[in-house]
Order: sequence, then structure tokens, then C-alpha cells
Amino acid sequence: MSVLVKQTISEIRQTIMDAAGRAVADGEFAACPLSDFTVEVPANRANGDYSANAAMVWARDLHKSPVAIAKALTDRMILDGMFIERVETAGPGFINFYLSDAFYASIIEDVLEKGGDYGKSNFGGGKKINVEFVSANPTGPMHMGNARGGALGDCLASVLENAGYEVTREFYINDAGNQIEKFGLSLDIRYLQLYLEDDAPELPEDSYHGDDIIERAKEFASVYGDKYVNADESERRKALVDFALPKNIAQMQESMKKYRINYDKWFYESTLHNDGELKETIDILKDKGLTYEKDGALWYKNSVVLAERLRREGKTDEEIEKLELKDEVLIRKNGNPTYFAADIAYHRNKLLVRGFDRAIDVWGADHHGHIARMKGAIDAVGLDGDRLDVVLMQLVNLMQNGEAVRMSKRSGKAITLTDLLDEIPIDAVRFLFNIREPGSQMDFDMGLAVSQNSENPVYYCQYAHARICSILAKLKESGKEPRECTTAELMLLKETEERELIRHLAGYTDEIIAAAKSYDPARITRYAVDLATLFHKFYNSCRVNCDDEALMQARLSLCLAVKTVLSNILTMFNITVPESM
Repeated sequence: MSVLVKQTISEIRQTIMDAAGRAVADGEFAACPLSDFTVEVPANRANGDYSANAAMVWARDLHKSPVAIAKALTDRMILDGMFIERVETAGPGFINFYLSDAFYASIIEDVLEKGGDYGKSNFGGGKKINVEFVSANPTGPMHMGNARGGALGDCLASVLENAGYEVTREFYINDAGNQIEKFGLSLDIRYLQLYLEDDAPELPEDSYHGDDIIERAKEFASVYGDKYVNADESERRKALVDFALPKNIAQMQESMKKYRINYDKWFYESTLHNDGELKETIDILKDKGLTYEKDGALWYKNSVVLAERLRREGKTDEEIEKLELKDEVLIRKNGNPTYFAADIAYHRNKLLVRGFDRAIDVWGADHHGHIARMKGAIDAVGLDGDRLDVVLMQLVNLMQNGEAVRMSKRSGKAITLTDLLDEIPIDAVRFLFNIREPGSQMDFDMGLAVSQNSENPVYYCQYAHARICSILAKLKESGKEPRECTTAELMLLKETEERELIRHLAGYTDEIIAAAKSYDPARITRYAVDLATLFHKFYNSCRVNCDDEALMQARLSLCLAVKTVLSNILTMFNITVPESM
């Protein structure tokens, strides 16, 4: 919350406690411990700007009716020096506080003084957080799920930064293991088919069948011709992977850059294999007696570790037995580590080797079952699995004219991230993929995304910013420019629409913190839409270029405050901040 809001709530709590102390001194209250109470914004502003439930909470402590307690407290309150104009009791004993004109003036002053820093806080205390997102398999093109994951992960990282955390954005590249062997096999067969035609082997059902594999094989052939057709199979496959994989990774990096996502770290899985961290991690599990060999493979006692974790969480043995926990393979018969084994080493690298206080992974909803075993594995290597948080993201349905869209008009294939970014404004993609909570399935309306009207949320917010710029430009043409207002001038803003707008501005910092706590950037996009709505409502009800010069300047200051916060939000989410539309 903003400093002023936090200060005001703190002062209200202290005022109530001081009044209670006077009631004890007067013999009205017994001297006894008092339960904690809340100070919150009531649903109906007619019931005050803040409401406290102290009287109802203390009824049992003091053996008095809430109404009697509320009256005793309000009779003894001293409001001098506070941003509170008056206090009233209501209903069963609520104590309602009404903010003074000076409070509203101070909010505008605070926004204009902080400017681009308004909304930022030290809530996170500088703790180091790693946010890993997208991490698409480099063996093929990125898809719609990666599009949502990219916008979600990047904007979540920005929210956390504004809430006072030190954030690292990370992309994990799976450039080792079975999927790379499958990639090599697929490229190999497509390459041989170019030269051997009917004599070439068929592509296995479980390999990669996309056109991108054919394209990479042709590119390889354009450089090396038939040089590798008669080469040793392992040599040929290595050459193909060494040629194609960097191109795929470079393409992913270019797509992310186009999407306005700048990663701090591109982490290669192969480094875990090459520098011994994967072996070291498996050795830790072996030394703890958490592995065994069966059917030529090395297994991890996932069922034992997870059962222990679930018992700590309060689950009974009967409940655990119903889950039918299973063990996991770490090293396959062919000697290749599994994805899970590498994942354990990777998270150990984040939390121990690089020392992040917390790791946040953005995963698709189909990975739900992987969360518990990953947390358990982190426990098993001697760390705290609760230092990993996973944001599960639901699927996206691409819609146009009310119908699902599955094919690209250009290629006739499934729509990729590149297709989407070519067809839809990036501002719209980044904003609209964060308009719903990550855990909700969403329909992405392509028609809405390209529309330029109030139905399009990002356009609506950008238009509010541009409209303020237009107001300022028109006033400048007539020789009127904003100046710094006195507190007394800002206290002239008393219309309902003005007060609603200012109260919304006051809650911005709190909204950032709430979004950081819940890992939900959609709170901020919704806040921005509400801010734009309140501004348009104010603009239509309150004439800015009015005859009263002091009131005009106060309204200009309010416009500038709204412009500041809209700009801060759009900038935070790497969305264009237009001055004209």
C-alpha cells in the first residue's frame, strides 16, 4: 500500500488502542488482554473509507455489547493531526472512519512526487527470486502455450521487481537427454530420405514429424550435400544436431526478443551433465539410501520421500496409501539420465549453487502431478522444497468470430508463437494474456486483440493515457499549462468521481504487493482497466478546463497523477505508452 494509506491505517489502529486505554483509565473497560482486530475498506463507501471491527471482537474480552464498546471508544478518540475527518458507529458495532480532504490531496501529491517510482515498495526486502518460464523444447517451434507463458512469466517478474524483489528471468534449454537423441534420429532420417528416397528408413511414430525437421534437414544438405549419407550413424546424427540445434535456439531467442522478453539467463541443461552437477546430485540421493537398481535402471524412492513430506503436512498413512505413490527412474537402461533427474539437479543449482531465496516456475497445467515430487526431491537433496513455487497455467483457445482457430492461414499448420506475433499487435498479446488468472482457461479473441475500441482492454487503457495527453496539449494551445498546486487547491477535488479516482490511485502500491503475493499479474491489468474506467467517468462528469483557475489546476494535477500511474503500469509490462491515438 502507499505510504499514506499504510500510515493512515496504522494511525486508525493506534487511535482505537489509545481510546481503549482511556476507557480502562476511566473504569469503563476492564484491564485485560484484547484480541486483535481488522481495519479494512468497507464494500459500501457510504459506510466510511475505513471500518474497524474492534468493538465486536472485544465483546467477549470485555463482556460488553459491541454497540456499548463502540460508543465508549468513539467518545474517547482524538483525531488531531490525522487524515480522518470524522468517526461514526454503525450497525452491530462497526466503527467507521471518514477521510479528510487533506488525505485526498496528499495522495495526488504523493503520486506526482514519486512519478515513475509510484507503486514501488520494499515489500520483497531484496530477496533473490528466479522466475523460469517458457523453457520450450528446442527441438521444434514454440506454440500458443508458450505465448501465454511468456507474457505471464515476464509480467510476473516485473510485478515482483516493483514489489522489491531482486529478480532473474530464466529460460531452461533442454539440450541433452532423450529428446535430443530423438531430435537427432528425426533429422537423420529426414536427411537420408533426401538422398535415398524409397531406400531410406521410415520415421518412427514417436519421433518428430513436423515440417521444421524437414526444413532443417534440407538446410543441412544445402551446406554439406551428401557428405554424411555414408558416414557412421552416430557421427551423422551428431553433425545434424550440432547444425540444427543452435539454429532452433537462436530462433527461440529471436522470438522472445520480438515478444519484448529479455532473459537474464539462458541456462543449458547440458552444463549440468558436463560440469558434474547432475552426477553430484544423484550421488547425494545414493548416499542417503534413496535410490536402488531395478531392471538395469537406477530408481529414486519417490514414494518414501513424498510419504514423509505428506506426513509432515498432516496427512494420515491411510490417506497417503490411497495416493498410490510411485518411484521414479533417474538413469535409464541406456545410461541416459531422465528429465526428472536433470530437473532435480537444475533446481539444486538454483537454490544452492546460485543461492536464490526462491524459485518460481511457470508450468502448464498438465504438470500438476510433477509439483509434489519436485518439492520432495528438493527436500531429498538437503534443501527446502517449499522454496519452490509453481504457477500452473491453463490452456489457451484461440478464437475468431466465435469459432476456434487451430490452423495458420499462411502455413495451414498449427499456429505457432511466431504466427501469433506476426498477426496480433504485441501490446495486445502481452496485455490480454494477463487479463485472466494463470489457473483459468482462457479464450484469446483475435478479433478483439486487433480492434481499436473500448472493448479491447489494452486499447482502452492506452486511450485513457492518450486522452490525458490530448487534454494537456489543447490547454497548452490556449496558453494554459499545469502548475504545482497547493494542498488547499487539491482539497477542492470533492466530487464523487474525483474521490473515487483518487482512492483508486491510493490503492496501486497495495495492488502490486497483492499481485506479487499471489503470483497473479492479472490483478494489475484489471486495476489498469478500472483506473481507465474511473478516469473516463471523471472526464465525462468534471470539466477540466473550467472557469475556476484553482479547480482547473487541481483537476490537471489529478489528470497528471492518472497519466503517471497508467504509464507506470504499461511500462512495467513493456507495453507501448502512446501520447496520441
